[in-house]
Amino acid sequence: MGPRLRGDDELNGGDDAIRQRVARFSPAQCPRLIVKIGSSLLVGDDGIVRRDWLAGVLADIAERRAAGQQVAIVTSGAIALGAQRLGLPKRGRASLEDAQAAAATGQIMLASCYAELLAAHDIQAAQILLTLGDLEDRRRYLNVAATLDRLLTLGVVPVINENDSVATAEIRFGDNDRLAARAGQAAGAAAVILLSDIDGLYSGDPRRDPAAALIPTVDAIGPEVEVMASAESGSGVGTGGMAAKIAAAKIALAAGIHLAIADGRVDRPLARFAATGHGTVFVAGPAARARKAWLAGRLTVAGRIFVDAGAVVALAAGRSLLAAGAIRVEGRFERGDVVEVVGPGGAVARGLSAYDAADAARIAGQRNDAQAGLLGYAPRSALIHRDHLVLL
Repeated sequence: MGPRLRGDDELNGGDDAIRQRVARFSPAQCPRLIVKIGSSLLVGDDGIVRRDWLAGVLADIAERRAAGQQVAIVTSGAIALGAQRLGLPKRGRASLEDAQAAAATGQIMLASCYAELLAAHDIQAAQILLTLGDLEDRRRYLNVAATLDRLLTLGVVPVINENDSVATAEIRFGDNDRLAARAGQAAGAAAVILLSDIDGLYSGDPRRDPAAALIPTVDAIGPEVEVMASAESGSGVGTGGMAAKIAAAKIALAAGIHLAIADGRVDRPLARFAATGHGTVFVAGPAARARKAWLAGRLTVAGRIFVDAGAVVALAAGRSLLAAGAIRVEGRFERGDVVEVVGPGGAVARGLSAYDAADAARIAGQRNDAQAGLLGYAPRSALIHRDHLVLL
């Protein structure tokens, strides 16, 4: 594998290097693109949509569509808009009830604005509101995927947002960066662009460290990348920070989707990114199989199976998880639920359990010839079969 990080010297190659970076997001190489727009960019300090700026973004999208690229938008801003309309304190985030009321009010305003500005380019908009469960449950995920596919093939621009009017802490994405990555997976997108209030991933916090350097390209996300992420947002309006963007990049890369963090504070930000390549590009490798990519991108699990070091080695070699390698079971889950596999050093895999929690606990640490007596029926071949397991 090449270097995980490629610094500013990569850009010294001139126009060819820039073209190579941005080509992954071009209509020629990316038939479907997800563009994420955050609250801090979309809504001004007065609580009103920055219409001129948004019109510029949508003009960029109209040009991409004319060049043959299908585009879906993941947008924030409903809570901020609704809070201003309802006169709620703390931009609608003083309580869960305020946030839900603000979202319900602001969502109409937001959808209307997108529909109006896209109509100026003879583009039809559609609204899709999602909760975490819509993408965590496999059947509902496939329904979302089918809807997105049909809208995009019809030439519609889906405008996607988290359904904050009904979401609670337990069923929320929490930020639209990860929602954008998951939506990209569901839509079969080749790339995601996160328009941000910072122009990319830095070696440190550029607001506090003048020596912090922009990282133009990331080939793989390891500890040295995650340590650069700050959990803080630059504005106080949105809910995502750099840590959320790194989490989104992990989801995207697991599905074979390239992801870019680009500066959204400028006019026509997509055109600027295409022209300059300025930002951070996370380069994806080959895509995992669809079910495995969905597993890797999940944000919730029903339980955990703790395993020994030998099992970790076996999983890394592409084998199934056998009961003999399990140490203990945590949580309440049914057969077919998604569980996390935890080794001595932390989470190593995720997969679909072949047993419910009680039976998995009964046979943990037991070899195959002892399992039938403990279960009262013939054991299955593995706790988690390798076809239903993905390494993290």
